[in-house]
Amino acid sequence: MELLRIGLMGGALALDATSVGQFMFSRPLIAGALTGWLLGDAVTGLTVGAILEIYVLVSIPSGGASFPDGTTAAVVAVAAATASDTAGALPLAIGIGLLWGQMGAYSVTQLRKLNGYLVPEPTDVSAGPRRIVFAQMSGVGLDFLRGAVITVLGAATGRALVSRLAPSWPLSVDGSYGLLFVGAAVSVGILLHDLGGFRRRKLLFAVGLALGVVGARFL
Repeated sequence: MELLRIGLMGGALALDATSVGQFMFSRPLIAGALTGWLLGDAVTGLTVGAILEIYVLVSIPSGGASFPDGTTAAVVAVAAATASDTAGALPLAIGIGLLWGQMGAYSVTQLRKLNGYLVPEPTDVSAGPRRIVFAQMSGVGLDFLRGAVITVLGAATGRALVSRLAPSWPLSVDGSYGLLFVGAAVSVGILLHDLGGFRRRKLLFAVGLALGVVGARFL
């Protein structure tokens, strides 16, 4: 039943990403917090979502760029992180989530190709309003199904891997957070470069560094 709830959450959040709403509930920070609340561990959900938000913030969805599915990554990572209370659960779950986010991105690409077959050709004069509505609703339904299935598969896989591998994780809790923050710093550095580099964004760098230090102290 828990995997079913996770699947429904993944499907609903997948719709928010593109098909319906786009209210930003599908961002890793919100998706992680909602999944953590659903599983009874809001703190872990918010922590995973915040870290993943930093990791995927550098992926700007513009043009035909390919980027990881942060929604799938967040839901799967939170589901995996709650499978163990050891120090290795969080970093392993983050890694699994990021990898599964690539699977989610691939599934989005394949769904869009399928949607192309559902939409009638502009030259098809026989395609009336019903055909257009059918194509629209089919696309929405398939997107929900895609999000639910890919999330359930990822959550089941992630939980199995974390339960098996987390007890033998070599780092402490502090060391695990340090490893995650190093990776996040690389992502932020890439984002800073995309925004004009250090010379043009000194204030942004200083504010980000200060917030990072304060956040690390709270954690």
